[in-house]
Amino acid sequence: MASHQPNLISQAVNLGLDVVNGRNAKLSRLIAPCLFLMDAVLCAVIIWRVPYTEIDWKAYMEQVSQYVSGERDYTMIKGGTGPLVYPAAHVYIYTGLYYLTDKGQNIFLAQQIFAVLYMATLALVMACYRQAKVPPYVFPLLIASKRLHSIFVLRCFNDCFAVFFLWFTIYLFQRRAWTFGSIAYSWGLGIKMSLLLVLPAVGVTLFLGRGFSGALKMAMLMVQIQFLIAYPFLGQNALGYLSRAFELSRQFFFKWTVNWRFVGEETFLSQPFSLTLLVMHASVLIGFAVNKWLSPARKPLSAMIGPILQLTSPFSSLEERQVATRVTPEFVMTTILSANAIGLLFARSLHYQFYSYLAWTTPYLLWRSGVHPILQYGLWALQEWAWNVFPSTPISSGVVVAVLAITVALSAVQDDESARPTTTSVPRETKKAA
Repeated sequence: MASHQPNLISQAVNLGLDVVNGRNAKLSRLIAPCLFLMDAVLCAVIIWRVPYTEIDWKAYMEQVSQYVSGERDYTMIKGGTGPLVYPAAHVYIYTGLYYLTDKGQNIFLAQQIFAVLYMATLALVMACYRQAKVPPYVFPLLIASKRLHSIFVLRCFNDCFAVFFLWFTIYLFQRRAWTFGSIAYSWGLGIKMSLLLVLPAVGVTLFLGRGFSGALKMAMLMVQIQFLIAYPFLGQNALGYLSRAFELSRQFFFKWTVNWRFVGEETFLSQPFSLTLLVMHASVLIGFAVNKWLSPARKPLSAMIGPILQLTSPFSSLEERQVATRVTPEFVMTTILSANAIGLLFARSLHYQFYSYLAWTTPYLLWRSGVHPILQYGLWALQEWAWNVFPSTPISSGVVVAVLAITVALSAVQDDESARPTTTSVPRETKKAA
């Protein structure tokens, strides 16, 4: 009997490893639904047991009340935290919440709505992960973030809606629903300009997946949607709307920064530091575009620039169809999420709510890079710890930037072949080892 015990243990361990690596299809497919249900219960417990934290909700409601009263000059709409600095889709969404929550007074109902939004976003994220063939052992990281739950159900930030539409865009692009994906992206951008960070990757994805002329049509559709969203405000004060909704020159407060506190306030506020980040951001984006994102084209950039500048496709009809077949769900997700990570790495200042853009990005990029699962979990844990330090410290902010930099660097050095799922499985126990 004793001689069979090591063999039984070995079989149990191997079965467990097969399940978490997705090699046992029958049991592996149960992991995501079980985690989803666990997280739904967790959200309910958080709302029930943890006190709500007021940060921006009251200001959102004050701003919306002025819109409801008829104000259409963006520069005149203000709240307790300052002027309205988000595009018009934000106003429309929170106007709906304004009416649903008794002019913002029913916070408990608002939290329940945001819990539903969180679960809907999580469902999209899990669907995108499964479409990209991510093994089940990565999925626990999708529900384990304390800060992410706080952003959604305890703070009710508008970033939550922007993140939902970011993942909805990825979900639709993975299924080659280019028009609906473009609409989803443009609406998300109309909630908060943070989605500008992934615009280069969205453009490349459409260019390769939809073709040159198709990508131009999608770009025009996005512009038209932005115009329609802004239309009620453009007639009153067009420049005022653009300057507030997409304020690229916004000044940031050192006391709220999560990422660059370790450089000191003088450096943080300096113009050279801002320009350095901008140049590095552009340089890394170009490097990724040339060396990774455009790889499905199988043409050098020099051969494509000329025709593009002449507003013609650099591909024949046959080539466009061939290129489109290489725009896989994995490619879509890797391209958009890597652009997101690059943008967050070189952002002038990240506040705590920006973790909503990062929390579901890092697990995928670390898995896709091919590093060992222990390192994946370790880097994720460091990132989670740093984003839960309040207020941020030089050490925590250094960890935030370091983990982002490592994630981007790993994404840059791994090619598509080395990033196959088989290279990132949890090591399986062998018969010899048993």
